[in-house]
Amino acid sequence: KKPFIAGNWKMFKTIPEALELVRELNEASSELTEAEIVVIPPFTALNDVKNTLHSSSIQIGAQNFFWEEKGAYTGEISAPMLKDAGCAYVVIGHSERRQYFGETNETVNKKIKASLAHELVPIMCIGESFEEREKGKTINKIETQITEGLEGLEKKEISQIIIAYEPIWAIGTGLTATPNQAEDVHRFIRNKLAENYGNETGSCAIILYGGSVKPANSYSLLLEEDINGALVGGASLNSEFFIEIIKEAIKAYKEK
Repeated sequence: KKPFIAGNWKMFKTIPEALELVRELNEASSELTEAEIVVIPPFTALNDVKNTLHSSSIQIGAQNFFWEEKGAYTGEISAPMLKDAGCAYVVIGHSERRQYFGETNETVNKKIKASLAHELVPIMCIGESFEEREKGKTINKIETQITEGLEGLEKKEISQIIIAYEPIWAIGTGLTATPNQAEDVHRFIRNKLAENYGNETGSCAIILYGGSVKPANSYSLLLEEDINGALVGGASLNSEFFIEIIKEAIKAYKEK
């Protein structure tokens, strides 16, 4: 297995800025072959980024979509449109979408089913708030998000889903879960998947950590047994930082 490193660009980068960033990543990609790398630009840049990366092993994801295939849903984008633009992955249920745009475990579930139906790999985001952690409710929150988000899915479908644990209190705040804190939750997620869908599903699951991942902490996080990669936010907007994170992840994986 290789570490899986995804860069979520959020609402940043015009098309020229996006192309400059992926060209810089492309130039370094020969040194980064021991990691699975995904960039997740805004919708407007997807197709141009795909064309720039056409001969690269770096893959592309989208930040969101709507679960219907087509229809009168002004402002929305469907899974077939994402496939058409070159996406292989899609982020579902990011805490910012839950916070600002009314995403719920139920809509996450609909989107996961729709993404799998169109052969897009879902990256399902889960995580607790600072208040929930302080009150000792982290595991309850994670368990509910997993149970409701994955409801009605078969074992073979679960094996195609990537889960990203992103403690909300660590996203964009500069605070990061310690490797031990992150590992505790990752281990719980893996054990829960094993309990619900069988040991093989649990042991093979790709579980990413997200929340202020940067070059200085990626090595120690990725050394943990149940952390298979990272969903990187702000640091992925800088090619130098993102490349450094990938190199640190590769180094950590070799030492596991």
